[in-house]
Amino acid sequence: MQITSVLRRAAQVNPQGAATIFKDRQQSWLNLLDRVARLAGALQHVGMKPGDRVALLSLNSDRFIEYFFATVWGGGAMMPMNIRWAPPECAYALNDAGAGILLVDDAFVEAVSAFQTEVSGLKTLIYCGDGDTPEGMLNYEDLIASAVPVPDAGRSGDDLAGIFYTGGTTGFPKGVMLSHTNFYVGGISNSETLDAKDGTVYLHAAPMFHIADLLWFMAITFAAGTHVVIPAFTPEATLEAIATHRPSHVLLVPVMLQMVLHSDAMKGADTSSLKLIAYGASPITEGLLKEAFEAFPGVRFLQAFGQTELSPVATILGPEYHVIDGPNAGRLRAAGRATRVCEIRIVDAEGAEVPRGEVGEIAVKGPITMLGYWNKPEITAKTLRDGWVHTGDAGYMDDEGFVFLMDRIKDMIISGGENVYSAEVENALSQHPAVATSAVIGIPHEKWGESVHAIVILHPGASATPQDLMDHCHTRIAGYKCPRSVEFRTEPFPLSGANKVLKTELRKPFWDDQDRQIS
Repeated sequence: MQITSVLRRAAQVNPQGAATIFKDRQQSWLNLLDRVARLAGALQHVGMKPGDRVALLSLNSDRFIEYFFATVWGGGAMMPMNIRWAPPECAYALNDAGAGILLVDDAFVEAVSAFQTEVSGLKTLIYCGDGDTPEGMLNYEDLIASAVPVPDAGRSGDDLAGIFYTGGTTGFPKGVMLSHTNFYVGGISNSETLDAKDGTVYLHAAPMFHIADLLWFMAITFAAGTHVVIPAFTPEATLEAIATHRPSHVLLVPVMLQMVLHSDAMKGADTSSLKLIAYGASPITEGLLKEAFEAFPGVRFLQAFGQTELSPVATILGPEYHVIDGPNAGRLRAAGRATRVCEIRIVDAEGAEVPRGEVGEIAVKGPITMLGYWNKPEITAKTLRDGWVHTGDAGYMDDEGFVFLMDRIKDMIISGGENVYSAEVENALSQHPAVATSAVIGIPHEKWGESVHAIVILHPGASATPQDLMDHCHTRIAGYKCPRSVEFRTEPFPLSGANKVLKTELRKPFWDDQDRQIS
């Protein structure tokens, strides 16, 4: 099972078909194959060895897709970076992974200077933008033009394909290691469940570094379809791309879907090419779904639930269950049923399966499960047990195998489709001199699903305003992780018998009127 074999097949069965469309650039599958082999040679020439991590910090583009395939073609491992990270987070991930090569586009050239000196192993910077090449960087197009296509390095199976950083329970991001098998099996499964038939046209509107969009890299390539790319999501840019390039498929996480529906650009927009809208990354409300059904008549909807550790899809709620009436009605609150390439159990604290209808932790097993966390064997052992990934999500399964999400076992918040670990925010808050301790929780938010809320106890005699603490966090962590609200307390936090903060108690006042404890 080899990622690059899927690209070779696409170039074989649809050589002159449009592979990528980005702004005024369009290329065929045959041309993409040639550029990938050349870029792989260029990366080897500048020092990439088998298994080396090659990072990319970039907005969406056709070059992102070339990087995805070329890195593994040349024997390396990809490492797409979160474009919303603060400089300390970028430096941490690059140092943790030991990345020696970084590709960067126009949007992040200046940002690199803020962390470059903190990354001792970073030896080569490649500029993949469209302007003048900054001093000290190599030019992406020049490298491809001067490179000789190299043979596929032949890495496959359980060989490392990439490291994908997600939030950390210890206050620092952790790198999920995914293999060639993970991507290959996931690609086959996703191509089928997402109904990506030959010639499917998919619009990359979601950020490409995010695993929710990365799953489409393989699915659409399996179908030898077309990747239409816009640099970044806005409702206006998305609707314009739909009207211009006529995609049949698009992924819109709930907050993106809501923004599209409520945009002035939606009035009179031509979305007639759309056949399927997929969503995921965070739960969705029935009200938003019903609004979308009315706005996109004739379009099928599909939900995918999973996480980076699962490459990333574990369950699918298909279009046949996105209905208001009929025998399949009543499933809109479900996360779906296990895909054809994994097994799901609902387990108790000891890992034993619980009866149908009883709430427990969702655990997943199959060829989509990660290799583990990079350089974190202890955390890997806690999450990956006997081949089962313990997701940290609480839910139940009904008698027909439908999984329903109810809560989170780990201290994670999902805001606008992005994972936020409480420990990361608490770690940033702890570095403010006025803060004695803090507890960060997710509270309901109409637009973002959940909002990051900090409850803070200050040192005796110290003072700080909510805005002081929010501004401080923005210098340490990505903006989406920063508290949207801060409250101060003087009384100690409620503690368990093991002296851990009982966040369930802190969350209760905010969630008492909700039918589930996540949003």
